[in-house]
Amino acid sequence: MELTASDIARITGGTVVRGPADARATSFAIDSRVLEPGACFAALVAARDGHDFVDDAFARGATVALVAHDVPVREPSTAAVLVPDPLRALGALGAAARATLEGTPVIGITGSAGKTGTKDLLQAALGGPPGAHASPGSWNNEAGVPLTLLATPPGVRAVVLEMGARAQGDIAALCAIARPTVGVITNVGLAHAGPLGGPAGVARAKGELFEALPTDGLGVLDLHDAASEGIAARTGARVLRVSAAGAAAADVRAVGTSVDDLLRPRFTIESPWGAHAVQLAVHGEHVVVNALLAAAVALDAGIAPDAVTVGLASARPAPWRMDVARGPSGVVVVNDAYNANPASMAAALRSLAAIPAAGRRIAVLGDMRELGDHSADEHARIGDLAAQLRIDTVVAVGEETAPLADAARAGGLTTVTTVDDAAAALAAVTAGVAPTGGDVVLVKGSRAVGLEAVALALLGGCDHEGTAR
Repeated sequence: MELTASDIARITGGTVVRGPADARATSFAIDSRVLEPGACFAALVAARDGHDFVDDAFARGATVALVAHDVPVREPSTAAVLVPDPLRALGALGAAARATLEGTPVIGITGSAGKTGTKDLLQAALGGPPGAHASPGSWNNEAGVPLTLLATPPGVRAVVLEMGARAQGDIAALCAIARPTVGVITNVGLAHAGPLGGPAGVARAKGELFEALPTDGLGVLDLHDAASEGIAARTGARVLRVSAAGAAAADVRAVGTSVDDLLRPRFTIESPWGAHAVQLAVHGEHVVVNALLAAAVALDAGIAPDAVTVGLASARPAPWRMDVARGPSGVVVVNDAYNANPASMAAALRSLAAIPAAGRRIAVLGDMRELGDHSADEHARIGDLAAQLRIDTVVAVGEETAPLADAARAGGLTTVTTVDDAAAALAAVTAGVAPTGGDVVLVKGSRAVGLEAVALALLGGCDHEGTAR
């Protein structure tokens, strides 16, 4: 979306305080290091104050800065727009971009786990970019959603937005900007259960997406999620249900599911649009439900079933999300280090147990953050599961994993190590991994733990699935 400084001021209720009113912005950014020439730089105030980087943004080619206090401009052709709150102003700009998309499906995806994977699968099922525009990475907050809308190219067939929540009302606020016509809820678990108020609070927050749907819209969810029926009752939109277990009551279901040696699922989608075989390139049997959610939206949107299955097969793992690769020594690394909550941690452990291993299965498990009062019990449940699955070695990383380690030992696992941080975890794993290969290592923890360093060190000079860089 292209806007002049005066357009930006009008939409945001701001004032052009420096430079020409006709200075034109052709893109929008909040990080001066990655902006494109011609960008509007929004100086957000968070852990760091974006105003400290306005001069750098202009040096890199920004033409407009959106600021909360007056700043100098670098060139006579650059402008500054003064607003009370640059983040709120960015939301207003995102809403203006959404207003240009009338008649275009806007799809919101939320859930406790699997949002990014489902978003990527759905974009692929809809035909991929540029026709289907989607949030890059995990742009799922009050800055990422408007930035995604502002970056939407003209003439797209659909926009796919990821929506996250750390507090009640977050998703409702994102929906006020994006006005989704389709809502997808991957699952309701305990991610951010502490700040959201426990399981009921998580369900209430995720259900805000369905409440925002128009009556002629569509909601899609997992038949087997315990919160699904309660959420479905909160919308007047049509609802489609999916089942990875092949339940006849589902509108879109998977049957005949199997996984190969690198955990890539194969199954048949059955739906009112027919039966079609799918082979995914993403990893883990638990991603089948994500593929079904994506297929349901794409099929309902009129995408031909063969095109949907081809699209699903083309989707690749997002970085550090069930990314299975083989290192130079032959060790297989399941890098799922981007984030963690009880549901995704359990799914990752089951995937580790399912992958063929000539040697040992080693789980490097970090803290699951923001679980509040549920933390000790949920970490202990993961330790119990590791014992039930007979994982050979557990490396528990961080303070909150103490109950996990205790439960794993109580369940009969004898090789359980507790360490403080990622560096110590790497040392523990490196000392134990067989130099001749054959071991499989799962790396999983909340983002703040930084366990991706363990996975990348084990992989050395290899990329996805053993391809040399």
